[in-house]
Amino acid sequence: FQLISNYPNPFNPSTTITYELPEASEVSLKVYDINGRFVTTLHETGQQAGYHSSFWNGLDDSGNQVSTGVYFARLQAGEFSKAIKMAYVK
Repeated sequence: FQLISNYPNPFNPSTTITYELPEASEVSLKVYDINGRFVTTLHETGQQAGYHSSFWNGLDDSGNQVSTGVYFARLQAGEFSKAIKMAYVK
């Protein structure tokens, strides 16, 4: 399992998060703000092994543009869990 840093980083207004699964897994990819508050879910389904990408347009779960700041993308797949830091700048 591997969570690769988002590109571009810092980003405005969108970024792509790439990850690799060595085996088919249930995947959860969520974004949180610097205070650990939930922002949005990018992916939450089963996926086959291989490389996958998820796009984040800088919107929260309600469709509102997030403010400038640091965010974390957290990938959970089976027993694997990892977060990466992302910077949104206006």
